[in-house]
Amino acid sequence: MVKNLDHKLIEQIEEMCAVRGVRLTPQRKRVFELICASPKASSAYELLEQLKTSEPQAKPPTVYRALDFLLEQGFIHRVESTNSFIQCNSCNAHKHYSHLLICDKCSNVIELQEDSLITLLTNNAKKHGFKITNHVIESHGICQSCTTGQTE
Repeated sequence: MVKNLDHKLIEQIEEMCAVRGVRLTPQRKRVFELICASPKASSAYELLEQLKTSEPQAKPPTVYRALDFLLEQGFIHRVESTNSFIQCNSCNAHKHYSHLLICDKCSNVIELQEDSLITLLTNNAKKHGFKITNHVIESHGICQSCTTGQTE
């Protein structure tokens, strides 16, 4: 299943890059578009294979540099448990934490942003004199579509 590409989102990140003074190269933009086109998390090598359809000369470093840039700008998230990447639902918020729901059956990923959960984690860390610099909250299970489609 391929999602419809949100051209307003592409325009938004182009504007954000211009404001930030960073370059959204054609390769970076194309990798972002490929990530956005799928509800599933994409690995670097899956992205490379897709990129090769429009740029046959593309090599792994091209994709890894694009991914590093997109992560740094907050436009995508890394799914740590599967070493793959998804679009950030609020890429206009340069730094935020989210909770990823990952379906082990169809590989779709849903991004949630629950401030009360983040506040709870931050407060618990503070009680122990710990300053959190990164949250990776991933929950694996079966999504509603796959659960509904199951025959009991």
